[in-house]
Amino acid sequence: MLMEAPMCLVENRRNRLHVSPEALRLLSEIQQPVVVVSIVGLYRTGKSYLMNRLAGKNSGFSLGSTVQAKTKGIWMWCVPHPDRPNQTLVLLDTEGLGDVEKGSSQNDTWIFALAVLLSSTLVYNSIGTIDQTVLEKLHFVMELSAHIKGKASSRPEDTDDSSEFVRFFPNFVWSVRDFSLDLEHDDQPITEDEYLEHALELKTEDNEKEQMFNKPRKCIRQFFPTRKCFVFDCPTKSRKLRYLETMMDNQLEPEFVEQANTFCNYIYWTSREKTLPGGHIVTGNLLANLVKIYVDTICSGKLPCPENAVSALSETENRLAVEEAVAHYVKLMKQKVELPTETLQELLDIHKKCEEQALQKFMARAFKDDTCQFQHKLMKIVNKKKEKYCRKNEQESSKICSALLNSLSENLEQNIKNGSYCRSGGHQEFVNDLQKVEKQYLEEPKKGIMAGKTLKKFLCSKEKISKFILRNDESLQQKEAEIEDARMKAKAKELEGEIQKQNQEMLKQKLESEKESYEMNLQKLREKLEEERKQILEEQDKMIQSKLKEQKDLLEKGFKDEANQMNKKIKELISEKEKVEDENWLISGLGTLKEFVTEKIIEPIVEWFEDLMDSD
Repeated sequence: MLMEAPMCLVENRRNRLHVSPEALRLLSEIQQPVVVVSIVGLYRTGKSYLMNRLAGKNSGFSLGSTVQAKTKGIWMWCVPHPDRPNQTLVLLDTEGLGDVEKGSSQNDTWIFALAVLLSSTLVYNSIGTIDQTVLEKLHFVMELSAHIKGKASSRPEDTDDSSEFVRFFPNFVWSVRDFSLDLEHDDQPITEDEYLEHALELKTEDNEKEQMFNKPRKCIRQFFPTRKCFVFDCPTKSRKLRYLETMMDNQLEPEFVEQANTFCNYIYWTSREKTLPGGHIVTGNLLANLVKIYVDTICSGKLPCPENAVSALSETENRLAVEEAVAHYVKLMKQKVELPTETLQELLDIHKKCEEQALQKFMARAFKDDTCQFQHKLMKIVNKKKEKYCRKNEQESSKICSALLNSLSENLEQNIKNGSYCRSGGHQEFVNDLQKVEKQYLEEPKKGIMAGKTLKKFLCSKEKISKFILRNDESLQQKEAEIEDARMKAKAKELEGEIQKQNQEMLKQKLESEKESYEMNLQKLREKLEEERKQILEEQDKMIQSKLKEQKDLLEKGFKDEANQMNKKIKELISEKEKVEDENWLISGLGTLKEFVTEKIIEPIVEWFEDLMDSD
């Protein structure tokens, strides 16, 4: 899905947020993973221009050329990722923070919080230098802990769960526009990143002034452990800035063009797919649902919480994953199965391949199915579909076999009605004609799995007639009649044995099929759990490394008490990580599926076997 121009995603109307249904619809059509880059900052700082460059365009997001802010709410532009053909780049341009025309700053904080929650990479845009004045204006960062809930399990009275933010917060990029200073510190050249880190250095907090100085710096350091800085020269002479979106690169300052290109390439290369806590990759469809959940939560007066959002998303997505997988199974079976099959095994082999592909489709979309509730549901539905195919296979086979026997035995039936066999030598003639029908029937291909049973019923239906003809055949002596009667009984017993053997073979095949189905589901679940464990461990490692780095910085600056508090959190994280690394974590996840085996495998087969015996 290509968007020719940006459109409003979240409208800020009279200090209340509203989601655009049309924007959600367009976003929902994107089934690819999305890389979400948001830009925030004070109004009239040139945010929209940077986003247009990321889109590979000169214009798109409205720049404006007056002191009045142009962007209201959050605007979205979905474009193909320039380096990754299987991903979509979603650019979110937010309204300028601190607009004097707004009566309330409350929505500024919510806009900032939404940009943080939705992004893979968050760009903060400012002008001039990074100094105390700029950092004080970035009070939105300090307010995040009051506007975002870090853990679903935390209680309202819990003071702060912001230590969880690093699990799901985006990478942080600070772009400093119209930068005119030399990048030096203590008369030594420094990089842009070093410039940012120097600006975020903490003071000892000997007084209240130093505490206020540290507060925004602590929040940025704690919430955004992955930080990057870019500085930009002024793009052109000030009087030409109003024409910026119509100017080509050769009309801009060369340094600015080089800086802008470096910035864009960094964003393209380092911004990863948006992921949910636990590592599940977000598609456009998921992002649309995420936007709606967060905005609805904010409008209801509650705090948005990624854990709660993931739970709500997983419920919907897992249900759709089951429906999609079942539809895929049915579609494949229709394409591959031609009823009746010659053997049950032929049908079961096709079923196995179709079930595996359906299961793969389910696993690709489903997430956070901790109790295997939805995988259980898929197994049940697919098993019922398979049983339905088995019954239909038998019905189609019976229909063909019955029609074939009716056709082959027309002359036989006619002679029975006419009484042609009720004469001397008639019984042998009847036997010959019956054997002829049987021979022709057995030679006919593609009768299906009910060929033996249908023949048995047909021959059984002729037993009384055969006995009647035998008693009236005057050419046979008593001894000959007894021998013929015994032969007929032996034939019936032989046929009965063959049917029983076939039933046992079918039962064995059925059991093996169920066992393979269970093992396949178990293996796919193990693979998914292993992948989830890998993602969780990466998430926990990221948090531990972030905390260790922050603890080191705190100790170096003399913040002993805070470093000790950080140490407690680090120990908790290490303990959590060890639990996930333990094999019991995996065994516990697999155990939920094992509990389902009796219900899934044993009971249906017992019912099937009882039906099989009844039909005999």
